[in-house]
Amino acid sequence: MKALIFDVDGTLTETEDLHRRAFNAAFSEAGLPWHWDVTLNRALLAVSGGIERMTYFQSRLSEAERVGDETINALYRRKRGHFERLLSEEGLPLRPGVEALIAAAAKAGVRRGIVTAASRESFRVVADGCLPAPAAELFEVVITGSDVAAKKPDPEGYLAALAGLGVDAADAVVFEDSPVGFAAARAAGIPVVVSPSAHGPQGADYTGALAVVPSLEPANWGRFGFPPR
Repeated sequence: MKALIFDVDGTLTETEDLHRRAFNAAFSEAGLPWHWDVTLNRALLAVSGGIERMTYFQSRLSEAERVGDETINALYRRKRGHFERLLSEEGLPLRPGVEALIAAAAKAGVRRGIVTAASRESFRVVADGCLPAPAAELFEVVITGSDVAAKKPDPEGYLAALAGLGVDAADAVVFEDSPVGFAAARAAGIPVVVSPSAHGPQGADYTGALAVVPSLEPANWGRFGFPPR
């Protein structure tokens, strides 16, 4: 085990419901009748990226209820502002065990990376609001949705992370929380540990995972062979 690679939303911290509320605030502010409840949001999380998620959502609506690309992009900007506001007002802790695992990996000489479908700016907001230190100090490689042509479940982001970290797929472990990220890491040939998000899809099939754990707390590290011998 030479590298640990982390997803962000739902894996490092439980952002998914905050994102949902930010989307709804943006829809309301724009005068749209759209509203994503918890159940709908779980289903929409199968689509990576905020713009892509809205585009998929409205593709299921009647022609009269749809909006143009310019409006979708404006909604995304509004949503990002609401998310930053909510994060600043309410805060979000890292999920249990995450900070300890990152620190233990650094101490053990295990390289660390990030692969997220979020845009570079959206990742910055989460990193600034949740991480205990600047992302550049904690991770050697950060791959965002802004850095790839195809988002998860495409493996491009994970393949880019492997190249940046200088490790083979078999020597890395990915941490994910949902089926779409699990599929991306598996497509890249990297062993995957899944720690399902409380706000993500429930009852998904993670056959082939290195481990499925309730959290990344130290009591669960042995299930995925950390720390490496």
